[in-house]
Amino acid sequence: MNKQKEVRILAIETSCDETAAAVVVNGRDVRSNIISSQIALHTQYGGVVPEIASRKHIEKIDGVIAEALKEAEMTLEDIDAVGVTYGPGLVGALLVGVAEAKAISYARNIPCIGVHHIEGHISANYIENRDLKPPFLCLIVSGGHTHLVHALDYGKYEILGRTMDDAAGEAFDKVARAIGLGYPGGPKIEKVSQEGNPQAISFPRARIAGDAYHFSFSGMKSAVLNYLNGCRMKGIPVCQADVAASFQQAVIDVLVGNAVRAMDETGIKKFAIAGGVASNGTFRKAMVQACSSRGVEFYCPSPVLCTDNAAMIGAAAYYDYLAGIRFGLDLNAVPNLKLGER
Repeated sequence: MNKQKEVRILAIETSCDETAAAVVVNGRDVRSNIISSQIALHTQYGGVVPEIASRKHIEKIDGVIAEALKEAEMTLEDIDAVGVTYGPGLVGALLVGVAEAKAISYARNIPCIGVHHIEGHISANYIENRDLKPPFLCLIVSGGHTHLVHALDYGKYEILGRTMDDAAGEAFDKVARAIGLGYPGGPKIEKVSQEGNPQAISFPRARIAGDAYHFSFSGMKSAVLNYLNGCRMKGIPVCQADVAASFQQAVIDVLVGNAVRAMDETGIKKFAIAGGVASNGTFRKAMVQACSSRGVEFYCPSPVLCTDNAAMIGAAAYYDYLAGIRFGLDLNAVPNLKLGER
């Protein structure tokens, strides 16, 4: 891949409940990364309300883009292309970002590049790890996705495994709600788990028959709910911290177990993690240990780059830009977009 002149990409991310914009130069140099979170707004409902999320994106997107350009000390005249998440995600939320990107592309006569949200998460690893290049393995763990992927090249992926039901982050949210922690579940379970015993309760670790790389978390979630119901029926007090710690450990055991099998069976010596759950400190430590014991190089983004952000979209868009990938004004939101599809 030939190096081109400095390529400045304005990136937009609105797939769920963060309105984000960033300016990324040559895929790895982040000049700005602005995120307007809606967590406080959705907390009162116990989760993301799609209609509210879409309306808030409309309110915030122009201001977030203006702030990203200002922090980068650029204007739209300095931008070479605009990258935007077009799937998967909430359709109304995605449409806000896609419409904005197409308007900028048309007004400035610059390329528009649609980016897959999961590819963005994978590409977040390029930003702080300048030496990381494909091929490598990557485990993407978030509220909507759990994928084990072989990154063959920039923009080229082989999906080794995926969740068959709930995503890991979704299970965190549901269990957090059940034990009275509320939304968002991941950070709250991680915090409470520090006071609990991860071996206190034996929750199941699901394996998918015939496929060692797929995931299942719905049974684990149901086991927690059954445990809580059993305690209530018997009048047994529930230790919130022990439930949280035991559940978190069960999830981590499954994630790390599948990752280790992939490392051992493929022989690939580079492993990365990505997605919101990748910011979990206990999970990160477990992955560091697993990789270190096998002589595998481990990569992970900083927590701010694990959750939804536009810098990761800019990183992914850069390599698509170099590959000559362009989208027209017919670009649309694709809420169920599969990794590898265009």
